[in-house]
Amino acid sequence: MAQDTAQQAPAAPATPARKLLPLILPALVVGVMASLILVGVSSAAEELQNVLWEDLPDALGVGRYSVLWMFVVFTSTGVLVGLVVWKVPGHAGPDPATTGLNAPVLPLAVLPGLLLATGLMLAGGPSLGPENPIIAVNVGLAFWLGRRFAPRAPGQLWVVLAEAATIGALFGTPVAAALVVSEALAGQRVRGALWDNVFAPLAAGAAGAITADLLSHPSFDLHLPAFDHPGWGDLLAALVVACVAALLTMCAVRAFPYVHGVFAWLRHPMLALPAGGIMLGLLAAVGGHLTLFKGLDQVAELARDPDGWSAGQFATLTVVKLAALLVAASCGFRGGRIFPAVFVGTSLGLCAHALVPDVPPALGVACGVLGVLLAITRQGWVSLFTAAVLTASPAIVSLLCVASLPAWLLVTGRPQMQLRADGTSVT
Repeated sequence: MAQDTAQQAPAAPATPARKLLPLILPALVVGVMASLILVGVSSAAEELQNVLWEDLPDALGVGRYSVLWMFVVFTSTGVLVGLVVWKVPGHAGPDPATTGLNAPVLPLAVLPGLLLATGLMLAGGPSLGPENPIIAVNVGLAFWLGRRFAPRAPGQLWVVLAEAATIGALFGTPVAAALVVSEALAGQRVRGALWDNVFAPLAAGAAGAITADLLSHPSFDLHLPAFDHPGWGDLLAALVVACVAALLTMCAVRAFPYVHGVFAWLRHPMLALPAGGIMLGLLAAVGGHLTLFKGLDQVAELARDPDGWSAGQFATLTVVKLAALLVAASCGFRGGRIFPAVFVGTSLGLCAHALVPDVPPALGVACGVLGVLLAITRQGWVSLFTAAVLTASPAIVSLLCVASLPAWLLVTGRPQMQLRADGTSVT
């Protein structure tokens, strides 16, 4: 009976090509624009980072990553971002703890302050990435331009195009954008075939990815030792590492509303953000310079010598980075949580390799990142994709798919690392 019903179910009506073709040009324009903004902000932040962490300490004769200098820079970053949130029109957007990859449409006047706060954060060292605020800026700008120059187009079109374009630019491939969009569409009632709905976002994601590739050459491949022939022991290792990563990260997720509540009790950005900076300085003193910044460059440094640290050192890096992510996301720094989560998963996976040398570094890293991202983002496709591209090993994909099942059971239906306006966790 169920089979007959499935056979009789009408197929989704296809969208005529004449309706899809006009979407290509707007998608390409939004894709290039979104990528230019991402690359521009990231490049400016890198230049400021070099000044703060290289030129200034060298000129003053202090160590670049000495405990004293880390305290100075983190506290100063908290003060500067606090001033932006306090005084700049729009207050740098909503509380970042309440936002995710699906950004609200912000007024145009809010965007400059949000960009400034994001650039200062990226340069100053807090453990957050650019994804959430840059997506919000691109969504707001694309929506404003779209309504101005193509008022008949639905407003949601510009939101989806900007999100897909930015994700494509962030990961250097449109595949990530297509996966995010398709996962979002799965929970909505949409008209037409899935590929018709993904067509324009895929074009925007491709334009964003190609532009980023041409300008900044982003790469997630860590060039870890090849993993070619999985065995039964590898399957067990994948299951254990992914589940441990998910459980450890869920401890931070559970603590998120409480830590956020402590900073919210301070009631003013000029108190909460400097306090957060001081706490990040303390954590940096414990974890060292590898636990600073969004984490991608530091992940590459770990991957260059996966046997260069002990299991205890990897465990310290894992816990400190996760705590730094928790503090930075709670106290008001504008940033996203995916990129530092990659560092947490990588260091945890290398810790597993250090404890059990039979666990291949590539397998440990991929499964660690998978478990951490599932707990933080609750987005299966993005988690699988990110874990897979870090190792560039086709043989690992099947193990990741199996490992994702018990890890998903551990996190689904439980709080996410995102809050509602009243401070309670999103589930």
